[in-house]
Amino acid sequence: MNPNAISCWTAGSICGSLESAPLAAPVPARPPRTPPAESVCTCRQPTATRPCPTGAPAAAASCCPRSPSASGTTSAQTAPPETQAAILRRAFDLGITHFDLANNYGPPPGSAERTLGRALATDFAHLRDEIVISTKAGYHMWDGPYGEWGSRKYLRASLDQSLRRLGVEYVDVFYSHRPDPGTPLEETMGALDTAVRQGKALYAGLSNYSAAQTREAAAILQDLGTPLLIHQPRYSMLDRRIEADGLPDVLDELGVGSIAYSPLEQGILTDRYLYGIPAGSRAARREPLPDRRRRHPAAGGAAPRARRPGQGARPVARAARAGVGAARRTTPPPSSARAV
Repeated sequence: MNPNAISCWTAGSICGSLESAPLAAPVPARPPRTPPAESVCTCRQPTATRPCPTGAPAAAASCCPRSPSASGTTSAQTAPPETQAAILRRAFDLGITHFDLANNYGPPPGSAERTLGRALATDFAHLRDEIVISTKAGYHMWDGPYGEWGSRKYLRASLDQSLRRLGVEYVDVFYSHRPDPGTPLEETMGALDTAVRQGKALYAGLSNYSAAQTREAAAILQDLGTPLLIHQPRYSMLDRRIEADGLPDVLDELGVGSIAYSPLEQGILTDRYLYGIPAGSRAARREPLPDRRRRHPAAGGAAPRARRPGQGARPVARAARAGVGAARRTTPPPSSARAV
């Protein structure tokens, strides 16, 4: 795993699935907690100005510093705002500093950005410089000819709307969420370049572009003076299509970072569904799972290899990180892009 990459491994978006709760209600103040006497801080080293959020006393042997490179996911699509806020606080306290979004994450579209925006205005106020925020535009966001795809008009309007929902002046990474067959690639990349030059984004990224499209887009951005920093493909142990396409090799050649989405195949590569379908899970809500679910016993597929007694989900997660989430970068990123 390359520590110089923007983010070595991601399980998706911490805000992308904090979706359908009412968004107008303010986030209540976090009530104080009194931990048991034997409890110790296991999130990060408390300080006089920033004590452990659980109220637990510090224990140097069990406290760990905030990870400079992290992202995560949760599933809280029907959670009330106070639960969403608690999830975000917990994620940050455990070291997650990269929040990956898109304009249409919801439902309804835009609600994920509003969720994080509320946190940035309350719990995370004055912490913007400790947080990396990425967002995307490319999929359907509003009706009409300029409400999706990759035109300059859509990308610029979408980014402005995202900034208003988030309540920030800039995002760290702005992605073209998918290639647009009806718009010249020069126009789409020009919109990313404009966003960076205007200070509304620090870096430009791509998502769901093929190897050939990525190579062409990177050349255009290089000519414009805004190098392509990162690519976000779908990649997991069960979905390795980007390998056949040659995308990892192209990213290595270009020195572009990679951050996979759905690396745990929406939970299939964890032990979440080994012994049934938990209440509140994606499968229980009858949300569509990938076609690879047929391999899983919870969906009637072949039974997994027997695990040794006491073996939990960690070996599975380790294998996913080692075989799926390894960052691909051959040259170090700009110093300001490290450790996000």
